[in-house]
Amino acid sequence: MDLKKNLTNLLNQQHICESLTVKEVETLLDYTELVTADKNQIIADVGEIGDALYFVISGEAGLIYDDNGRDMEVGRMKEGELMGEMSFFDRQPRLLRMIALEADTQMLKLTRPMYERLRVEHSYIAVNLLEHAIISLDHLVRRVSEQEASLTRYMFGPGKR
Repeated sequence: MDLKKNLTNLLNQQHICESLTVKEVETLLDYTELVTADKNQIIADVGEIGDALYFVISGEAGLIYDDNGRDMEVGRMKEGELMGEMSFFDRQPRLLRMIALEADTQMLKLTRPMYERLRVEHSYIAVNLLEHAIISLDHLVRRVSEQEASLTRYMFGPGKR
């Protein structure tokens, strides 16, 4: 089976493509490139303006916050999750570093120019991608909120701050 067919099959099982046809998934793949990162490789760094979105195909990526020289992991993005969307859409500098947590972490990379083309040429696919970005951000915020609430309960006891 060729790479495009494998990726199409994988994406068809993901939330991002649940309302897309196989042909539309193949079209989306035409606008992306497959990139691979080694363990601990920086995918995107703090301060950069997001010029691409990343969709994790295999492996895992960490979202790292620099707390005065001390790296704090604030989230993990696993297979099927989108990352880099906040800076990509608001064009503000990244607040988090994205690093590969596993060897051979594979991602689909959608650059800004290709996204702009996708928006014009296949707006339905672009809208699905945007909806997935919103859901991805929501999941990240919920996970971070739950972790913070658990830590607060652990440190101060239930109902105290």
